[in-house]
Amino acid sequence: MKKYSVPLAVALTAVLGIGAASPAAAGAGSGPPASAPRAAAAPAALRLMPLGDSITWGVGSPSGNSYRSFLGSRLTAEGHAVDFVGSGRNGTMSDPDNEGHSGWRIDQIAGIADSVLARYRPNVVTLEIGTNDLNGNYQIPTAPDRLRALIDQITRAAPDATVLVGTVIVSTSGTEEANRPAFNAKLPGIVQAAQAAGKHVRLVDMSALTSADLSDALHPNDNGFRKMADAFNAGVQAADAAGWINPPASTDGQVRSGIAGKCLDVSGGNSANGTAVDIATCNGSTAQQWSAHSDGTLRALGKCLDATGRGTGNGTRMEIWDCNGGANQQWQSYGGGYRNPASGRCLDDPESSAADGTQLVLWDCNGGANQQWTALPVTSAA
Repeated sequence: MKKYSVPLAVALTAVLGIGAASPAAAGAGSGPPASAPRAAAAPAALRLMPLGDSITWGVGSPSGNSYRSFLGSRLTAEGHAVDFVGSGRNGTMSDPDNEGHSGWRIDQIAGIADSVLARYRPNVVTLEIGTNDLNGNYQIPTAPDRLRALIDQITRAAPDATVLVGTVIVSTSGTEEANRPAFNAKLPGIVQAAQAAGKHVRLVDMSALTSADLSDALHPNDNGFRKMADAFNAGVQAADAAGWINPPASTDGQVRSGIAGKCLDVSGGNSANGTAVDIATCNGSTAQQWSAHSDGTLRALGKCLDATGRGTGNGTRMEIWDCNGGANQQWQSYGGGYRNPASGRCLDDPESSAADGTQLVLWDCNGGANQQWTALPVTSAA
């Protein structure tokens, strides 16, 4: 088994939340009788996205189930309701949904993260990524920076989620093993910085796996996948005990206008920054799948509903843009529709148009049918 250096061991201790034993655990002296403990909170319901490369997908597992089946069984036995989510399905388990992509690097996962997180709204993400960067000698000096950026991206796209970041597992590839220790040594600092910024990110140490737990040079066998499941399960339990795990958010759905038969729509289903947000006949397409987030944003196709150019005046056009925390991307429930608090104006279908493709605007709130939008509640106005 790999032995971490003292500084890394100390850092892992801090980030993993492993501390000295409590006085009771250490056999503290007798004292006044302890009051009866409060009843523990019920285990959190989990909408869990396994995110990563072929290890997540299940290469090396005869069943294709990866660590996912073992983790699901443990979580269910501990009282959690578990729903795995993702755009892929692999394995013999009853719920094989996952976001594992064989051969992918960190940057490739970053390329799809916004859209899949917006679509599936997980409240827990188990992230195991970096093997292909390290094994392929792909821009090794900046690999930790790419992972840091990916974690930041995940926490922006899924602000309600807890992110469990696994260290890269042991391999028998000489190339990967030459790169792995230095990469893993950077992870505690990356996670600590995320925690210091108030994000629910936790490091999961995969050092229990040894070369005996591999099916080939890079992938675990089922014994290795069991160890990965144990590690991720410990991370879930610690996060739940800390109160980090929020109830699963409502999934995407249509936002219907007060104009009969019309929905909030991203023009042409185009996810590019600056694409117009318009009104269109309700059709159930992904361009009309919106999610309301606890940070006050309304999101579709991995982007936020945005008042163009941070405008606040009547007639400011609506578009989608990368979520950036700007005041022009904030929306409150108001009068049966949505109000942007920075401008005090409402999301408006100009002149109550029923024409598909009419771009929406900001306008003085008036309670008209062209400012009525139903389906997704967000934070109520004071």
